Amino acid sequence: MSNSLDDIIIGISTALSEGAISIIRLSGKGCIELVNKCFKGKNLTKASSHTINYGYIIDENKEIIDEVLVSVFRAPKTYTTEDVVEINCHGGLFVTNKIYELLVVLGARPSEAGEFTKRAFLNGRIDLTKAEAVMDMISAENSSALKIASRGLLGFIKRTVDDLRNRLLDVVATISVNIDYPEYDDVQMLTTNEIKPGIESIYKDVINLLEKSKSAKYLKNGVDTAIVGRPNVGKSSLLNALLEEQKAIVTNIPGTTRDLVEAKINLGSVTLNLIDTAGIRETIDIVEQIGVSKSLDVIEKAELVLLVLDGSEKLTNEDLELLDKVKDKKHLVIVNKDDLGLKIDLTKLNNPIVISTTNERSIDELKNSILSLIKVENIQNKDITYISNARQIEKLNLAKLELEEALKEIEENAFIDFVDIHLRAAWMYLGEIIGETSSESLLDELFSKFCLGK
Repeated sequence: MSNSLDDIIIGISTALSEGAISIIRLSGKGCIELVNKCFKGKNLTKASSHTINYGYIIDENKEIIDEVLVSVFRAPKTYTTEDVVEINCHGGLFVTNKIYELLVVLGARPSEAGEFTKRAFLNGRIDLTKAEAVMDMISAENSSALKIASRGLLGFIKRTVDDLRNRLLDVVATISVNIDYPEYDDVQMLTTNEIKPGIESIYKDVINLLEKSKSAKYLKNGVDTAIVGRPNVGKSSLLNALLEEQKAIVTNIPGTTRDLVEAKINLGSVTLNLIDTAGIRETIDIVEQIGVSKSLDVIEKAELVLLVLDGSEKLTNEDLELLDKVKDKKHLVIVNKDDLGLKIDLTKLNNPIVISTTNERSIDELKNSILSLIKVENIQNKDITYISNARQIEKLNLAKLELEEALKEIEENAFIDFVDIHLRAAWMYLGEIIGETSSESLLDELFSKFCLGK
């Protein structure tokens, strides 16, 4: 069976595990009639839209498979703008699959990942930013990520991008009139300096959006945070203290942690993706060498580094090397083991945070210091549009580069035609954010990341 918008598609919209209920969703012209073939109860073909109908699903032998509630949604006021049916059955795996298989035999096609949302997009009900916001809602791990996704669903991103595109289009249209119809008396001769303020205004707003996207990325995806230091300074103890659980093994033996230990912690609106690394030192142990190599690689990739030093000892050459390695990264220097008495020279450190992993108050102060360093925007500000999706940020960056080239052409007194080329390219990239100029292959890749039944 070829995949097309004319097919009736079917998917299980709830998790494939035992639970109170399962939901089987169908969409497409004729789906109401198809379900009616195996439904014992009210005639679904005569059911009003947005109604719930009690009855039974029966097999080809008229045997009852399950007692169900069937919701009927008639086009166009549905998620996909097509006829949609949702069957609420009991949540056993066997009964759910039994009903699903019956409907496939009757003519429904198993949906591809994200195909329901893809149809909503292709049928014009939602734009691409809203489609991606659906997946962001499902994968949200904290309240801020949920709020960002909900704003995407409400159309904040689309309205912002539409405004930028409309302003760009005004400039392009003005240029086009001067290029294509210079012979008309009422067309004023245009110079690049006359369009420069409008382009600069658009460019400034794009830059502002990209700046906000940094905060949004932290809020949505969390901050990749590496806990590093030489062996036995208390890295694993710090991880356990932050998590308030014994996630990592802690001993007095240097080199206990030989591989990466990962965990997540929510600090208010921000999630830290914590990575406890192996102690960094010179060693002849092959296994430990691999762990040290991984630790150095993690430092390079981390968005935040928590460098732990042993406050009960003097600074070592290894400590100094690590301080030099993280100096250009966003980092905090944490002096641990305050409870054992400080021997470290704090004057050689830049704004160190002195803690004991056994002291709950000092851990709370450390958490506050982390939040201050990250400096995310206040998500409560309802006037801010957040773009946190990697694909959208990429297109926004490409639009920014084209605007920069347009402004560069103006500074170099280039022909206005060359400025026009870059403005049109920026307009196209902005269109790709909302799906106005998206290829079929891009859409296939995007929606393949969705879960089945959505």
